[in-house]
Amino acid sequence: MSNSTYVVGDVHGHRDELADALRAEGLVDDEDNWSGGEDQLWFLGDFVDRGPDGVGAIDLVMQLEEQAADAGGLVQTLLGNHEILALGMYHFGDEPVPSDFGPRSFARSWEINGGLLSDQDRLTPEHIEWLAARPLAALAADHLLLHSDTLEYLDWGDSVEAINESAREILTGSDIESWWDVWRRMTTRYAFRGPEGEENAQKLMDALGGSRIVHGHSVIADQLGIHPTQIEGPFLYAGGKALGVDGGLFVGGPCLVVPLPYEPEP
Repeated sequence: MSNSTYVVGDVHGHRDELADALRAEGLVDDEDNWSGGEDQLWFLGDFVDRGPDGVGAIDLVMQLEEQAADAGGLVQTLLGNHEILALGMYHFGDEPVPSDFGPRSFARSWEINGGLLSDQDRLTPEHIEWLAARPLAALAADHLLLHSDTLEYLDWGDSVEAINESAREILTGSDIESWWDVWRRMTTRYAFRGPEGEENAQKLMDALGGSRIVHGHSVIADQLGIHPTQIEGPFLYAGGKALGVDGGLFVGGPCLVVPLPYEPEP
């Protein structure tokens, strides 16, 4: 039996919609337990903020990670910029971040970006430890998996391992300026759009590997100029070198569970 690889984009607190979408692909059963056998499932980050149950989404994924491992499968998670924000809020709150541009703090950015106390209050030390250990980038099924459609990852290293090591060092440390830098860089987007897009995507893959980039972060509807409810599948662009999978759950779009490699309908 051959195993399949799937990716999921930004969940933003929509835990039940996530469970339903995974169920539709046969990856969880009616009790939300892993039923994907030896399949691989990758989450691209942004579980929290903007939706009702971010911590519930994290709990579901942590549970599936254990159950999949027991079944010979794999469930893994990348960090999104909203996880960085939640972690920063947890560690630093409204401590000012040194700046020439006026007042900045994690609390302020968290509030502006849809942070919810109902999530923040339920984060346990176990959640924090688990999140801080997640990678920023990964290779799976010859795809380069990232949360954000940005070249800024290269500022942390010139290999997936180096980037993840740099990030882990920062996120287990207490240097607020380095933390802020991770948040700021991961909010940037659209590197694979426009005339330079294909070249940028190739540059990233030349450094980090993979034959196609898969990312969340930028809502497909914004990329295509349509309403989120009109999204039917992921967005393949940059000459086929980039695949956007953020259906925009928090604005009424679908929760996309995308098999890799993705083949668009003819």
